[in-house]
Amino acid sequence: MPSHAQTPLNLDDAFIALANLDSDLARILETFGTPPLWKREPGFPTLIQIILEQQVSLASAKAVFNRLSEIVVPLVPENFLTFNDTQLKTIGFSRQKSLYCRGLAEAIVNGDLDLNQLLTMEEPAIRTQLKRLKGIGDWTVDIYLLMALQHPDAFPKGDLGLAIATQQIKGLATRPTPKELEAIAQNWQPWRGVATRILWHYYLATSRTRNA
Repeated sequence: MPSHAQTPLNLDDAFIALANLDSDLARILETFGTPPLWKREPGFPTLIQIILEQQVSLASAKAVFNRLSEIVVPLVPENFLTFNDTQLKTIGFSRQKSLYCRGLAEAIVNGDLDLNQLLTMEEPAIRTQLKRLKGIGDWTVDIYLLMALQHPDAFPKGDLGLAIATQQIKGLATRPTPKELEAIAQNWQPWRGVATRILWHYYLATSRTRNA
């Protein structure tokens, strides 16, 4: 278990701290309750899934990932590399995402990246390790830190759902930029990852209401 992991106990502490720091977050918690402890297993499949989620809907990325998981069994780098671009395109991969995922798999197989080592590394070192790979930028790293490594202060400032939720709950005239989101989130440290979960919870709940 990562040393930074969010346990139910420290999540409860974080909810209380954030409610005291920000009345808008307090209102979400009061209205919608606490968010689920969304989490994913650290490792190659989760990083593949996050890459697939870049700039597309979670539903479409999940559909591609599910097809991949059914065909590449087990979903490990060595098996992934036996599939060519044409086969991956049939599953639903774009040319770009095939390139990114192949680069990730090759880095692991070649020993250039050890995902197990990330479990005990600090955030800046994890970011440096992952961003060496083509197609892995800050958003992908932040989602991996938050969802797989359970870092309580990971903040995916480039996330669309997070930006929309913040605009709505803060009553902003325009959707905040990543830089503006980062400024708003300064007040939430060292629980920005938990604040993100609260805002995602709000975004999902209000999206369901709007679409009902």
